[in-house]
Amino acid sequence: MSVMNGGCLCGAIRYEAKGQPLYSGFCHCRDCQRTTGTGHCCYMIFDRANVSMSGTCRGYETRAENGNPSIRYFCETCGSQIFGSGPPGDPRLSIYAGTLDDPSVFQPTDAIFTRSRHEWDRSALPLAECEALPG
Repeated sequence: MSVMNGGCLCGAIRYEAKGQPLYSGFCHCRDCQRTTGTGHCCYMIFDRANVSMSGTCRGYETRAENGNPSIRYFCETCGSQIFGSGPPGDPRLSIYAGTLDDPSVFQPTDAIFTRSRHEWDRSALPLAECEALPG
C-alpha cells in the first residue's frame, strides 16, 4: 500500500494518507480560487479512515453550490490550507496536493467546475473536464 505524507508550512500539522486517492485533479470553483489565491486548487480525495493527522487545525465553513456545508481546515499557526471536507460525518476528505512532502506523487485526472475557469489558467495535461461536479 502506498503512503503519502505531508503537512503545513511551519510543520505544526502533519498527515499520512494510505492508498491511492479516490479522485484527484484541479478544482476551478470560485471558493477554491479565493482560498488559494490562484485559479484552482489541486486536490486528492481519500477515505477519511485512510488519513491520520497530528497537530491542531481550525475549520472555516461555507456553503457549497449544492447547499451542503463545505469545511476547509488550515493551520492555526501559519495559515496553510491542509484539507477540506463536506458536512460533518462525511466519510471522505480532500487533501491539497501542495502540502505533500513529495508533490511529484500527485497525478491529476480531472478538472472540475471548469465553468468558472479563467482563460489564463489552462493546463497542458489531457484531463477529463466537468463544468460542475461529476455526476
